[in-house]
Amino acid sequence: MDFGKRRDRLRRLVKEAGGHSMLVTHGVNVSYLTGFSGDDSYLIVGPQGDLIISDPRYEAQIAEECPGLDSFIRSPKVPLLEATIEQLVLWQPASLLVEGEALSYAAYQRVSDGLHSVSLGAASGLVESLRMIKDKEELARTRLAVDIAQRVFTSVKATLQGCQSEWDVVCEIEQLSRRLGASGTSFKPIVAVGARAALPHAVAGSQRIDSAPFVLIDWGATARGYRSDLTRVLVTSKIPAKLSKMYEAVLAAQQAAIQALRPGALTSSIDQVARAELERRGMNKYFNHGLGHGIGLEIHESPRLGQSLNRPLEPGMIVTVEPGVYFPGFGGVRIEDDVLITRDGHEVLSTLPRSLEENCVELLPGK
Repeated sequence: MDFGKRRDRLRRLVKEAGGHSMLVTHGVNVSYLTGFSGDDSYLIVGPQGDLIISDPRYEAQIAEECPGLDSFIRSPKVPLLEATIEQLVLWQPASLLVEGEALSYAAYQRVSDGLHSVSLGAASGLVESLRMIKDKEELARTRLAVDIAQRVFTSVKATLQGCQSEWDVVCEIEQLSRRLGASGTSFKPIVAVGARAALPHAVAGSQRIDSAPFVLIDWGATARGYRSDLTRVLVTSKIPAKLSKMYEAVLAAQQAAIQALRPGALTSSIDQVARAELERRGMNKYFNHGLGHGIGLEIHESPRLGQSLNRPLEPGMIVTVEPGVYFPGFGGVRIEDDVLITRDGHEVLSTLPRSLEENCVELLPGK
């Protein structure tokens, strides 16, 4: 990855936004712009160069991970923000943009007080706009994250036992992810049996897998910093008629939305495609969240696929497509895949079976 080119692109965005220099304080953005994998560090990007501000714990690591990048290693006795202000005073920017969503109001005021003659402004989403478009290396890492997640699910599906609890399955997903090469899961996996699947963000508990005829599993793996995000519903006994109807509607909505993904399509229009399909089947009112989101260094990134979001899709974006319908007291269905926007359309990165029949499993006997 060419981190220098990333900072050059940010420099152009800062100039277009009317700024001279920018202070990057969100750790993920510092990593994206430098390759530094540690924390507690800030980055100044300006027309005369770039400077990462850190502490002695990371001096050798910065030298190894960020060759050619100037650094200032503060004394542990000097707080990070104070050391940054001292460097900015020496930097003398004509104006300074800060990350409005990553710097607290108190910290913003402290920077403002420390830079009396500098015009200070808050920018939103500059680095994030660069992160939306993945390069070849980022795509390769995401493919690896998807592959590991799929292998984890395939193993869990083949060995599922009725006596296992939701929490048991979460632990198995986490352990398998690391054994298969991930640094961990993308987020705490969601394993929700029966009626608990009506909770889009259900927290796994002691509910047994065999206590209801189906279980929703939402999981992902992190590989070399990049994340995957997938959801499937497994049927563990006779398919309830209501579940079959819900599943058919959600799958149709997901596939229609995926087929509509292409450069230039508005994110809101993709969301509407899914909702229209659910509306035709009388289930749109049971779909209570956005259609999807970008993935990358974070599990939720731009762009977002939602009703009020009108950003056109571009080649290099990777988004989830995850419609769902939820009936309190009965359960929910969500089907989620990761999709790359290509120059002429899209590529679905995840290939796990989606049909209800292919996701019927026979529970293994357990103790």
